[in-house]
Amino acid sequence: MNRTIYNLAFYLLLPLIVLRLLWRALFLPAPAYARRWGERLGFVADVAESRRRQFGETQWIWVHAASVGESVAIAPLVHKIRSELPGWGVVVTTMTPTGSERVFEMFGDNVCHVYAPYDYRGAVTRFLKAFHPALVILVETELWPNLVHYSKQSGARLLVANARLSEKSFRGYEKFSALGKPMLQKIDLIAAQGASDAERFKGLGVSEEQLEITGSIKFDITLPSDLQQRVANFRQRIEGNRPIWIAASTREGEDEKVLLAHKQVREHFPDALLILVPRHPERFSSAEKLFQSSQMNVVRRSSSQAVSRDVDVFLGDSMGELLLYYSLADIAFVGGSLVDTGCQNVLEPAALAKPVLVGPSQYNFQVICERLESCGALVTVDTAEVLGKKLITLFQDEAVRQQMGDAGKQAIADNRGALSRLFRLVENFLPGSDEESGDEEKGDVKKGSGSHVRSK
Repeated sequence: MNRTIYNLAFYLLLPLIVLRLLWRALFLPAPAYARRWGERLGFVADVAESRRRQFGETQWIWVHAASVGESVAIAPLVHKIRSELPGWGVVVTTMTPTGSERVFEMFGDNVCHVYAPYDYRGAVTRFLKAFHPALVILVETELWPNLVHYSKQSGARLLVANARLSEKSFRGYEKFSALGKPMLQKIDLIAAQGASDAERFKGLGVSEEQLEITGSIKFDITLPSDLQQRVANFRQRIEGNRPIWIAASTREGEDEKVLLAHKQVREHFPDALLILVPRHPERFSSAEKLFQSSQMNVVRRSSSQAVSRDVDVFLGDSMGELLLYYSLADIAFVGGSLVDTGCQNVLEPAALAKPVLVGPSQYNFQVICERLESCGALVTVDTAEVLGKKLITLFQDEAVRQQMGDAGKQAIADNRGALSRLFRLVENFLPGSDEESGDEEKGDVKKGSGSHVRSK
């Protein structure tokens, strides 16, 4: 009955969902939302057939990542699957155009990419009929009742990789336990980032046998081999040796707070440069206008204009270059945290040995933030004023900046290993694995034991 009500509600809402796509395409503007609607409705048989003819792919692993952050997080695992399991095709789905662009940038035609089907029966079953995946990998918290139900019904096994469950999400699932609990019981294994995530999943009725603690795959970050050369080339565009800080992945309502902090910094360091990188491309223009309205000189990444000494803000209006922007800065503020959206990936600046500042909203990376803060790599700032003060303090003390940066790099080195553990789980879930032939243990992950594998 709960599924019937859910499906009925989804069908009734579908026209509104389509209208929302049109609105985003026309008024944000984000024209990519008006394209490839057939994929969202599950009409992907022609894509699967094209891959079969071109690449001979007939066995599939489906990896579903919501958007950019999840796509980047799961990329190392996808690369490892493609290199070490060449007989398996990988179809990666996302829900947003920015996620789609990032998948194409990271993988090219090494994977098949389409938009994820909307979570109603027709779309999901059409998708499953086209690819018939043996394994479905859901990234972090991308749990949808029909996707899980019909994937399981089709014979696929389900793995939630890099799973996290914040207290906020836990309370949300509790409210809809009549639908959520049966869904969770159909999942074969949840590879949780940490013990607190695993405990919350247990609180929703997930059994010990369905849980492993593998750590966060985001600690297995790999920096591009050409990054330093790209940074050196780009520095030539910035005139002078200036104090530089970055406000990365900012969300709506946060740029105003960043503006206040930058004004505060420039009172002490008049030549300080802010690199501003809004989370969503449709906000590039509004962010630019906000700073220009405060008489700040803004230069966009997409322009050919030099970043001269009279430039106050460099606007990173490009995708896939966040590591480059972080590398240019002396201090990193990670956005989505001075507004209540849970913050973005704090490990990228830490991997580059940058001192990390983040607001109080951290539920997307709670365990990781706590770990970085405990070792001195990260500082939580509650307001725009506190952010400004901390930036000034750090600009005044190079030794402290160095200590924070070194602590972040060490924390990442200490917590690597989730990638290899997740890959073992993938191997063991595929037809013909050692698990099926009776091997009780492979590597450092026990199957079906519910054992807690630590992230170190």
